[in-house]
Amino acid sequence: MIIGLGSDLCSIERIQASLDRFGARFEERVFTAAERARAGRRPFTKAGTLAKRFAAKEAFSKAVGTGFRRGVFMRDIGVVNAASGQPTLALTGGAAARLDAITPRGHVAHVHLTMTDDHPWAQAFVVIEALPEGSAP
Repeated sequence: MIIGLGSDLCSIERIQASLDRFGARFEERVFTAAERARAGRRPFTKAGTLAKRFAAKEAFSKAVGTGFRRGVFMRDIGVVNAASGQPTLALTGGAAARLDAITPRGHVAHVHLTMTDDHPWAQAFVVIEALPEGSAP
């Protein structure tokens, strides 16, 4: 069953402006170390890489119904890639706690994420699915 759905559209130019104005302070406040490392390996598309991840964080916060309140912080939501390259989210702190709180008893949450960008926009969609315990994701 679907227990959460969120989407976000982010301006790549807005992320670039934040990078230009605040630099590492902005990156460290918003992004995980793994996200910063990935973006650092893409110097020509760094802002787009980070904008997609920013949109994914926003989309997740909408999918769990809190926004960035009630203990859900941006750095608690990290975009990671499976071995296949498929993106998903690694959650810690308040983000993980909120996901646990909305997951029905006897179920396990599975987060689906898709991201795209086409300058000047980056977009992300998050679907949170609750699967019965013991079933394959």
